[in-house]
Amino acid sequence: MSETSLFESLEKLLKEEKPFALVTLVEGPNTGAKILVQPFDEEIEGTLGNEELDRVAIRDALGELAAGRSGIRHYGQHGEAREETVQVFIESFAPPPQMLIFGAVDFTGALVKVAKVLGYRVTVCDAREVFATKKRFPQADEVIAEWPNRLIDQVGPSLNSQDAICILTHDNKFDVPAVLSSLKTQVGYIGIMGSRRTHEDRLVRLKENGISEEEIARLRSPIGMDIGARSPEETAISIVSEIIALRTGRPMHALKNTAGPIHG
Repeated sequence: MSETSLFESLEKLLKEEKPFALVTLVEGPNTGAKILVQPFDEEIEGTLGNEELDRVAIRDALGELAAGRSGIRHYGQHGEAREETVQVFIESFAPPPQMLIFGAVDFTGALVKVAKVLGYRVTVCDAREVFATKKRFPQADEVIAEWPNRLIDQVGPSLNSQDAICILTHDNKFDVPAVLSSLKTQVGYIGIMGSRRTHEDRLVRLKENGISEEEIARLRSPIGMDIGARSPEETAISIVSEIIALRTGRPMHALKNTAGPIHG
């Protein structure tokens, strides 16, 4: 694998916004040698000049990539631990997490703003063209006039545990197909706006479509943390708080797990 070919692959990954780590040997034999590492058992490109050193560096690069970190690692010439003959720089490239917001409603604008602050790439989608406009949501990366389930079916394979789907349409003709499509993906968060009664009605329709209890457990509805949110901005903070707590595995006082009125 030539260095030219490696950089062509790197350029392609950057354009496609796919995650990868670049390992560069910065001190020791073969200084300047590189390895391009991709997750999910993709092909490894390049070498640092030694098979055992490559193995250890690839292992550590995958760990750094999973954590979203970059940094220096030291090894022996053959990958030995606690030696400093070789120094490598591991640089992680991870695309921003995606948030898909369905429903061009009052709460959407506030959620877009908060999500952008947290580094999400945000897409707003609504089947109603008159509402799904860039003018209404200027901070969104993309505004699409399309049925939610159709968009999810298109982008679903790109979604992973770091991504989020927020269904704010509050209308079963949009919500139910969107939920069914969302459950086919590996997205980490599926939140649906609505009252407890609305969600119970939605669950009846979803069960009629054959979803299991395990799939129901993935749904976060009523959406958000129980912080007494009332305004769109407070609700947006409630939603992203639940996303963060779910992703980090921290205990949460989610509305889904409480009873009584949603609003104080």
